[in-house]
Amino acid sequence: MDKIRELRTFVEEFGTAPALEEMERRGLKEKGIHGPTGAHVIEEIHTPYNFAYITTTTGTMAFQNLVGVTHNEIPGRIEAARELFSLAGLEKGCRMLISYPPLVSVFSKAALNALEVKTEFLMRSERAAFILAMCEKKPQAVTGESSFLKRAIEDAKGMGLLEEFPRGCVFLAAGTPLDMELLDAVKEVDGKVHDLYGCQEFGFLTLDGVPLRKDLILIPREEEYQDLFVGGLSTGDCFAVSEKGHVCNPEGKILTYSRKRHNTECETILKKTTANGLPTARRLAKTILRLKAKLLSLDQDLEFGAKATQLLIRNPKGEEWLVEGPVKTQLFDELLQAQMDYQSRGKSDPVWLKER
Repeated sequence: MDKIRELRTFVEEFGTAPALEEMERRGLKEKGIHGPTGAHVIEEIHTPYNFAYITTTTGTMAFQNLVGVTHNEIPGRIEAARELFSLAGLEKGCRMLISYPPLVSVFSKAALNALEVKTEFLMRSERAAFILAMCEKKPQAVTGESSFLKRAIEDAKGMGLLEEFPRGCVFLAAGTPLDMELLDAVKEVDGKVHDLYGCQEFGFLTLDGVPLRKDLILIPREEEYQDLFVGGLSTGDCFAVSEKGHVCNPEGKILTYSRKRHNTECETILKKTTANGLPTARRLAKTILRLKAKLLSLDQDLEFGAKATQLLIRNPKGEEWLVEGPVKTQLFDELLQAQMDYQSRGKSDPVWLKER
C-alpha cells in the first residue's frame, strides 16, 4: 500500500487542478447582488471562466430563463452606464439604493465599479425596509420597480416619515413599465424620475426614451409600434414611437412605458460575417440561442471573411431590413468574438483531456 500512500501525497501536495476549497469563488458579493429578495433561493453552480457572470430573465412572460453574459459584452455595458449617468445628471461616486438586487446584473457590477457607485440594499425585500433605508442611508439615487417605489412613498407619507427622505433624490424606475403615478409621488421629496429600460440579456438600453447604445435599431411592426433590436438581435419588446417625446424627456422618442410583446418575433439572418468558416457561424448561432434565447438563421449564401457583419431582419409580414456593421452590430460582434475566444482556448480541467 506504499504506492497508494505515495499517490495520495502526490495528489494532495503536487496536483495542479484545484481542490474544492481552492477554487475561485464568485458569490453574490462578487457579482454585486448581495441583497435579499423574496423570489429567489441562493444556489451555487460551477460557472465556466468564459462567462463574466450568469443571471436570469425576470420571467414576466414565461418561465425564467438563464442568461449568460460574456466578458466581451462588459465594455459595452460600462459605456451604456456612463451615458445613463450623464443623461440622469448623476455624479461619479454617488450612493445608490437598489431595491431589487438582480438589477445590478443589468448594469453589471463592472459598470457600477467603473463609476465608483456605492451600492446599498434593503434589509428585507419589502416596503417597510425601503422606507427605513431611505430614512437612514439617505441615498442620492434609487433604482427599483416604479409601482413599488410609488407605494413606498405613499406608505412613508402615511407614517409621517416622508420628511426624513433625502431631498432631490434621483429615482431610476426599472424592471417594469413606468407607473405614471410615481412622477407625482416623487415631487413630494423634490425628486426626479427617470424611466430606465433594459433586460438581463442585453443590459440597460434607454433612459427616458433616449438610446444608451449606438447599436439600437427600431423596426416598424404595427401602427405606431416598433420592435427594438440591439446589435441586430430582438429584445422581444415593441414600443410606441412619438416625435412628441417621452413623458420624462421630450428628446426621447421611444415610449418605453407603452410596451407590447408579440407572439412571433422578427427573424434575424446572418448574411455576411467576419468569421472565416461555417463551423464558427454555426457555433455562434447556438451560442446566441443558449446565452440570449434568441434565434439566428444563417443565409444559404453566407459570405465569410467580410470586412463587417451584415444582418437581415425580416418581420412576420415578410418585410426586410439590412443592418450593416460594425456600429449597428456591436453586440452581435461581441458575441462572435466571445465564441472565437472560446474556440481558441483548450479546456483547463484535466478531466476533459481524453485520449482518442
